[in-house]
Amino acid sequence: MALSPTAAQRRVIAAADPATGRLKGTDAQLAALVKRGLAFRHPRPPHDHFLTPAGHRIREAGGEPDGVAVAPEPPAAPDAGGVFAARVGGEEAAPGDTGPARLREVRGAWQGLLELRRMTHPDGSTDRPCAWERTHLVRAAALALEAAGHRPAGPEGGDGYRVRATPQPEAVAVYEPDGTALRGCAATLERAGWHVGEHTEPRTRARYLLASPRKV
Repeated sequence: MALSPTAAQRRVIAAADPATGRLKGTDAQLAALVKRGLAFRHPRPPHDHFLTPAGHRIREAGGEPDGVAVAPEPPAAPDAGGVFAARVGGEEAAPGDTGPARLREVRGAWQGLLELRRMTHPDGSTDRPCAWERTHLVRAAALALEAAGHRPAGPEGGDGYRVRATPQPEAVAVYEPDGTALRGCAATLERAGWHVGEHTEPRTRARYLLASPRKV
């Protein structure tokens, strides 16, 4: 739990951009809000600060009396500075990469990514990828798939998705040997805000998806 903000900090929160939650203040003020779980520092330059859901609640309530506790909920990019990484398929699964605990972790990372979209898009939308996703295409697409319940391929191949980088700018390839599962991956990525097309490898005749983040 984090202590409620001081009067000065509440003024900084009240002055946040209503659509994105972007904050302006001194380094000390912003650092204090981050420590209290009311703001987070964007992982990419210029490293602006934005309100967390707890910070937004205080802003929308017009401030709260001192002494009220709020839960810190700073969203973060899924693998920025942490240990979490979405399964891209084909890698060895770590001991904690299966079971209910992994599912909770993946869903939490997806919710954090949606919050990052809301806070960094000028219109506050969550229906299309944000800047972090455009610089981490493989991880972003893999997170959308894993969070939706699709199974990543194991190290020996077989059924399961594999997300791979491509020579094309802002595009990833998604492989899944099962045709029905491949179409399911396409539907998931489209719902997550990606443009998706199905293609055939000229040499192997294998079907795959080419996905790129939607801009509008």
